[in-house]
Parts: sequence; C-alpha cells; structure tokens
Amino acid sequence: PPAHSRNDWIGPPDKHSNLRPVIFYVPPEESPLERRLREARQEAQACDQRFWARHNRTFCQEKEEFIYSRLKAKGLEMRDETGQKATLNAEEMADFYKDFLSKNFRKHMQYNRDWYKRNFTITFLMGQVALARALRWLRWKKKNVGN
Repeated sequence: PPAHSRNDWIGPPDKHSNLRPVIFYVPPEESPLERRLREARQEAQACDQRFWARHNRTFCQEKEEFIYSRLKAKGLEMRDETGQKATLNAEEMADFYKDFLSKNFRKHMQYNRDWYKRNFTITFLMGQVALARALRWLRWKKKNVGN
C-alpha cells in the first residue's frame, strides 16, 4: 500500500488457501490496546491461512488419489485418448466428498472452536478500542468546549 494510506489493504486470493490476505494499517500513534487488537487480527489471519492452505493441499492430493484409484479400477488412464484429463461422475465424486468430510470432521470442529475463540477475543478487543476512542473523543470535546 502507498505510504499515505490510512486503511487496511486486501490482496488477491492466496493460491493455496484461497483466502485474501490483509495488510493491516498501523497508525503512527497506535495505543497498546489498538496494537493488541491488530496483532490478534494478524494472528487470526495467519492461523486461518495455515489451516486452509494445509487443508486444501490435503484435499487436492486425496482427490487426485481417489480419482486415480477409481479410474484404475475401471481400467482407465488419467487422460483419455484425446489427451483430456479423465473425470468421474458426480455420484462417484460425492463418495469422495462424503468420505473426506467424515475423515476431517474432528479437524473442522477444532478449527471452528478455535475460530470462535479468536473472533470472540477480537470482538471484545474491538469493543474496548471503541470505548477508549469514545472516551478520548469526549475528553477532547470537553477540553475544547471549555476554551
């Protein structure tokens, strides 16, 4: 982002996680509470990035292995005679999706629990920052009205 920007910047989707990375704006006079909030948001983003990159990599690998094994069982190659990548029908792929979700159920549940904890913390910190800013504004207003 340009040096004069006063906003967070959102990038294009990451090729591994499909998440859009955020470059967080750091105000020049960031309070310790605001820094804690920004760091919590950055850590949440990093955790999400790691989880989804790993999850998507595993998904693609297992999907390819599933397709290969099913095609091999049918006596087919990964590419047909025209060079096109061979595919399975929707019902066969539904078997893979169901199995994959069942195998990864506990990982998804743990991720969801952690996600809620992180986001509750972020929401709580956002409330504290908003309150601190409101009180700072009221003190500034009171000081300037008295002059």
